[in-house]
Amino acid sequence: MGSEPPGSPQAVEDGGEEDEEELSGGEEGDLRSSSGRGSLLTRRGITLRVLLKDGLVEPGDGVLGIHYLGKNFVGDLLNDGKIRWVETGQIFNSPSAWATHCKRLVNPAKKSGCGWASVRYRGQKLVQYKTTWLHKYQPSADMSLVSEEDDDEDEEEGKTAVPADEKNKNIKPGLHDVVVSRRTDRERIPVRYCTLGTRDAAKDPHTLVELSAFSAINRFQPFNVAVSSNVLLLMDFHCHLTTSEVVGYLGGRWDTNTQLLTVLRAFPCRTRLGDRDAASAVEEEICQNLFMRGLSLVGWYHSHPRGPALPSLQDIDSQMDHQLRLQGSNNGFQPCLGIICGPYYHGNQGVASTITPFWVVPPPEQRPNDYGIPVAVEVTYVQDNFLTSDVLNEMMLLVEYYRAAPDLVQFNQYWCPDTTMMDKIKGSLSCHAPKDQAYSQILEHVYSQLSGVH
Repeated sequence: MGSEPPGSPQAVEDGGEEDEEELSGGEEGDLRSSSGRGSLLTRRGITLRVLLKDGLVEPGDGVLGIHYLGKNFVGDLLNDGKIRWVETGQIFNSPSAWATHCKRLVNPAKKSGCGWASVRYRGQKLVQYKTTWLHKYQPSADMSLVSEEDDDEDEEEGKTAVPADEKNKNIKPGLHDVVVSRRTDRERIPVRYCTLGTRDAAKDPHTLVELSAFSAINRFQPFNVAVSSNVLLLMDFHCHLTTSEVVGYLGGRWDTNTQLLTVLRAFPCRTRLGDRDAASAVEEEICQNLFMRGLSLVGWYHSHPRGPALPSLQDIDSQMDHQLRLQGSNNGFQPCLGIICGPYYHGNQGVASTITPFWVVPPPEQRPNDYGIPVAVEVTYVQDNFLTSDVLNEMMLLVEYYRAAPDLVQFNQYWCPDTTMMDKIKGSLSCHAPKDQAYSQILEHVYSQLSGVH
């Protein structure tokens, strides 16, 4: 445990303004031998390597953690005092280098990491181990050497210590871990973001929040988005089939030169949101499909069957998690698009589903315990020339999956006095129709399969 593997990634040295100066083994020895324990190590001289050598901490997997703006990061402490981030395997020379890197993923405006006050070893801040070392070996030391880093990190971290074993449970959660079934039988009235205030566990996680515009928060949309009409068609079809919430992935490509995110394929999850055993197998299959098609994971979608297509507090946190996971997969920025589809909300205009692309901006650094800000994403919709065999096959698999489901929509019933559920789905899907008119005959075959399941 805690040993550095062969061929490990190059260590990251940049820790921002608060980075510690790493000492070589010889320098540490000189500090001890020149005048014994009486020679004061400066705050920057007390490193993880010093604490390891003197037995205050031990190397181990998953023993280090950071909690910042509601996000958890887990790290391994290596034998040489370096830190390996579990998420990516990257190696960091110091707590501040790791903390700065992680915090910038959540909040790009963050300039420094305050590593010793941010990183916890087995649930306790590293700065406390530094204090213990000074009390033990240099009792005459000025304790301000330790405390000056610890100014505002409690506020940033929400004053909540998260044990390392709890953080390990949160590594790489799948979409099914963060999206759960919601109540849909009663109307949920959306609230404005400015009324939310500080994060509060007493708040209903199903509370819907109105989207802000990037311009309203003095920002520009940091990327452009183009979505294929076949993506919308398959996603809308999936969301229409059941009265329960559904979820799926979005595959596409991210061009760093043009800052264009192109969404080319929807991958519905043919599983129940609460069935985590089945979810892992389905997600693995989707990952293989992405790889085979040369696509990357670029986002996710889910439905609000009878409610407005607006994010809930839970959706906001889920979206932040997905954005962080995609950014954490490499050193560059990659956006993650969230889409909510509302097929059967009676506030919709006509029979068409409301489809809402959104993104979440981290809260201001001076208000770290606020919720992320959900913002509307401007999207260009690209009409496909024809319905691909991939999409048709996926539609038939969905029909087969929901065929015997108790929550399958009864398409012979009425959505409103003059429109059946079948008319409703046909009308909504026609909004995403490909240019080739032959698609209608193909879809009629799908609809006939739906009619036959009652």
